[in-house]
Amino acid sequence: MKVLIVGASGAVGDVVAHALRRLGHSTTATSRSGRSNTTVLRLDTPAGLDALSALAAEHDVVVNTSGVEDTAVRRACLDVPFVDASATGSYLDELAEVGGEATTVLGAGLAPGVTTVLVEAVGPRPGDDIDVAIMLGSGEVHGTAAVEWTAGLVGQQIYAADDGPRVFNYRERRVFDMPGGKRVFLRADFPDQVLAGNRHEIRVRSYLALDDRLSTVGLALVGRLPVLRPALMRAPHRGTDRWQILVRNRVTGQQVTAHGRGQSATTGELVARSVVAAGASPSSGSVTFAGLLTVEDLRTTPGISDIDVG
Repeated sequence: MKVLIVGASGAVGDVVAHALRRLGHSTTATSRSGRSNTTVLRLDTPAGLDALSALAAEHDVVVNTSGVEDTAVRRACLDVPFVDASATGSYLDELAEVGGEATTVLGAGLAPGVTTVLVEAVGPRPGDDIDVAIMLGSGEVHGTAAVEWTAGLVGQQIYAADDGPRVFNYRERRVFDMPGGKRVFLRADFPDQVLAGNRHEIRVRSYLALDDRLSTVGLALVGRLPVLRPALMRAPHRGTDRWQILVRNRVTGQQVTAHGRGQSATTGELVARSVVAAGASPSSGSVTFAGLLTVEDLRTTPGISDIDVG
């Protein structure tokens, strides 16, 4: 299979390229700056989108790890299966409406992605309330796009929140009993309400914590005082590279946990798995990560240490 990687020079895109080649597939790597071993591709001009369309026609799947959240990118290669690693709910909502018969995978990766599969695993029924708790390793050096995404949530309302007219990122607190003990999490705009909530007629609330407690306190402070947002870009990397996810159904009490190491590397491996799945099911229309992969598929993914379905 031939895969076109848009944004291959980033922290996730580089892992996707290596993972796909390890799995026996060929890749074409693109970047906007023309880094070593990549093809220059600008997505912010009509000429760049035309170039994308021509390149896509020569490949079996296109994967977007560039951080560019513009449905024009998808429209430029509408006849080719497409995987997007975005974690922005408003964009994924728009992407789902683009249409077309070719498979479009919405929200591939760790969160969303693994989180979306785990929401399915707690057996949601219409009317259920689902909590998604995501703890990321604050000692890991993330790519620029990931840092900018996290900082970009500061001062912003959570998209499609149906539990209040004005729910802001990093302000609401909730305590979860994680495998390592009780931890404070902050409400954050991960998109599983869009990807899983609307589909099942359930309410999904997502929360974020960093494995270093002091870093989580700092995130809460910035959430209350958005003027401090630039400090997130300069924050020291305290903590480890370990991540944990807990998904709990408030109504039934059922919960599922997952943990591993290396958020960026694990995300890249997961995106690669979804690329392979999209190539095998090329005419599925818009699907979530959970529409192509199962808990058992996740168990064999590098970077995931364990999944406990309780």
